Amino acid sequence: MSSAREFAEAECGIRQLHARYCDAVWRLDFETFADCFAENCEWHIDGTILKGREEIVAYNRMLFAKFRRLMITLRTPALDLHADGTASGRTYFSGQNVLADGSAFAPLGVYHERFVRQGECWRLSWRLFQSLYAGPGDLSGIFHEAPDYGPPPSMPPRDAPTVHVSGRLGQD
Repeated sequence: MSSAREFAEAECGIRQLHARYCDAVWRLDFETFADCFAENCEWHIDGTILKGREEIVAYNRMLFAKFRRLMITLRTPALDLHADGTASGRTYFSGQNVLADGSAFAPLGVYHERFVRQGECWRLSWRLFQSLYAGPGDLSGIFHEAPDYGPPPSMPPRDAPTVHVSGRLGQD
């Protein structure tokens, strides 16, 4: 069990990680984006399992090229600290984006995440993205059913499947 101070420091560090991540996406700064991930991070997203920082960055270079602008928001994560100095959490996501063709795309989703502290910096070590909605900002698009893993701190297993849902953004 962690102390209140340890929890506050971890939460602050993880929220700063999320802030750096969102800023890097907006600015298309792939060096800063890459630094948000542990070298051996694994990311399950849109029917794909990405293994390692290099693969994650390469996939996102391809994905981000399909947009004119990306503004993403990560909500305050519900966190659970572990005795080994790691943490896990659930973070809700929304985007206000413009695709390359000029159409609006405002996805909603949830990240199930595992974090590792490396020196003074927290990084992502594993994450699963579940799409909850895909479409324009007026919510007239498609809502998706996602597995319910229970309230935090419940987490999906590391081998949880990811479902390909976007159709227009992934590697089709």
